[in-house]
Amino acid sequence: MPKKHGKKYQDILKEFDKKALYEKEEACDLVKKYSYSSFPGTVEVHIKTGANPKYNDQMIRSTVVLPHGTGKTKKVAVFTTEDNFDLAKDAGADVVGYKDLLEKIEKGELDFDVLITTQDMMKDLAKVAKILGPRGVMPSPKAGTVTNNIKETVNEVKKGRVEFKLDKTGSIHVAIGKTNFETNKLKENLEALLNAIEEVRPSGVKGKLLQKITLSPTMGPGVQVKY
Repeated sequence: MPKKHGKKYQDILKEFDKKALYEKEEACDLVKKYSYSSFPGTVEVHIKTGANPKYNDQMIRSTVVLPHGTGKTKKVAVFTTEDNFDLAKDAGADVVGYKDLLEKIEKGELDFDVLITTQDMMKDLAKVAKILGPRGVMPSPKAGTVTNNIKETVNEVKKGRVEFKLDKTGSIHVAIGKTNFETNKLKENLEALLNAIEEVRPSGVKGKLLQKITLSPTMGPGVQVKY
């Protein structure tokens, strides 16, 4: 059954054309204007691509540092040995640990949004992969969370680094800010994401990679972006 929308949503559609395509700056302005949540809602980008996730040569998964962050501060944990504790803490990690952190994870105590580690530590996390995986926090080289440069990685995540990847429908969904962001900051975040996706264009994709781009607030209509 089609999704039913409330009166506020229906009233907006009386003055707004959901099917129209807007330049990036105007689209960012409109998604702010027509957001009707009582709080600063999240602005998400939904991108329909020409990639088919069934084929390995069409997979898309990478990261990008949004110039103005997402408006949400991520709690970062670093799983490492004691000799790297001070380095991780100085870089801004919220949680740093080794055996004690592993024990907490085994108990299901995942008090973090992102988990970073080094390649040599991955073997120790193998036994908790079934806990971390479903929560979306299992470190991965493709997600940029398995690294030999802990300091730089923690800094990037804190500054607004986000991961983007294809879902099973060939689409990408990423939060790029809040409705209380200035329009130009939303636009610059959007452009950074789109450029990053184009930079990792899979060799197996023929034709146009980015086929449909929509900006959506937490509460409000989606705005289609011309690209």
